[in-house]
Amino acid sequence: MKLFWIVLFNISIFSQSNFEFEFDYAQFRYDTTSNYVEFYYSFNQSSLSVETQNSSTNIEGLLKIFIKDDVSGDTIVFNQWKLKHDVLDTSSIDSQILVGTLGFIIPRGSFTCEITGSDIHSPGKFRVIKEALKVVPYLHQTLSISDIQLASKMIQGSENTSSIFYKNTYEVIPIPNVVFGKSQPALFFYIEIYNLQSELIKSEQIKMNQLLYNSKGKLIKEKSKRLSRNSNTRVEVGSQILSSYPTDSYTLVIALIDSVGNTGVSTAKKFYIYNPDVLVTDTFEVSTTSVLSSTFGSMSDEELDDTFEKSRYLATKSEIDKYLRLTTIEGKREFAFEFWKARDENSNSNKNEFYRNYMQRIELSNQKYASMGRQGWKTDRGRIFLLYGEPSEIERYPNQLETRPYEIWQYTEIEGGIYFVFADLTGFSDYTLINSTKRGELRDDNWQRRIVVR
Repeated sequence: MKLFWIVLFNISIFSQSNFEFEFDYAQFRYDTTSNYVEFYYSFNQSSLSVETQNSSTNIEGLLKIFIKDDVSGDTIVFNQWKLKHDVLDTSSIDSQILVGTLGFIIPRGSFTCEITGSDIHSPGKFRVIKEALKVVPYLHQTLSISDIQLASKMIQGSENTSSIFYKNTYEVIPIPNVVFGKSQPALFFYIEIYNLQSELIKSEQIKMNQLLYNSKGKLIKEKSKRLSRNSNTRVEVGSQILSSYPTDSYTLVIALIDSVGNTGVSTAKKFYIYNPDVLVTDTFEVSTTSVLSSTFGSMSDEELDDTFEKSRYLATKSEIDKYLRLTTIEGKREFAFEFWKARDENSNSNKNEFYRNYMQRIELSNQKYASMGRQGWKTDRGRIFLLYGEPSEIERYPNQLETRPYEIWQYTEIEGGIYFVFADLTGFSDYTLINSTKRGELRDDNWQRRIVVR
């Protein structure tokens, strides 16, 4: 873990929370098993109680970070930091915020992050922010791109190497509330690009597209440039002046395209513009932004195909046929978004809990049921686990003298009570479904004869 402390900035802030504490994060490459995740946070000074002791006036915030592995339940980070700042001029306290950053090396996996900001002098003033974090290491053989870090200010060629915001010759000042507009008209972004010299890339140059969408899915602005492949990694920065855009939520998409190889990768970042003096004149409505700002909006073509392959157990024949006819990455992203949204009980939430739980089951089945060189989710036990979850009870018979090893999984809450029988018919711990009382599954009332040792 790398820790940075807070720094004071004169930045205007717009927040809908009574206690103005904000949080954001971005992932960057670290190694083949982990990413380096930067956490950005801010306290509005006006939300913190001013205390005077021994002629010294100060404010104190408390930052707590809790990160838990969704699969194992292990705690990755559980710590708190006291953040004290001396106030020299109380008349300007309303116009200043305290901005800081923390860095953690986090391994591959899915995590739940809980970040709490509070006032030490007034514990009843606090805000808790929960975020789902998925870490997929960037260090591999194919073209990849980091998350987009949004910034309120950027200094190129900075010589202030001791700054907590310094990296790769830039000083990048984060804006954790990701709100721009009248009081913060300039948006800056920072990204890192990896594996540019991969042998899998066919083009001599990579095309980089910057796309800006409003909440109705309309493309507001687009520009592109060509990137050389002289080095394996590179940093790209950019800016947008947003003073003329109406109040709305927007999505910045950055896409890298290998035109010859017909492949690409993209990343997206949602932000907000608050310009009360700019009139809204656009009435165009589609759902593009919802797709782009979802989990699927930044997936590559290969990731989308892999995700769909894992979802075949849930898909209808017409859905499978529809997906196989898709030829564009945009079409696949939209399909994935609608496919999982239709199965999520809380379809109004930006976070699809059904998809998240299903992918957690994929990881668990790979850990528990892998066999004969096959991933666990591709086995019979893995399929049943994905579709119906953890059994109510499992009866295991691994060492019977007269029968081959077998298991009976019981689900008491489905169809009044059902069960599945899996048997290791080969002797290589490859358990095959041989009988079930679930409607639509394989049924063989004489399944016992198949496991008898002859």
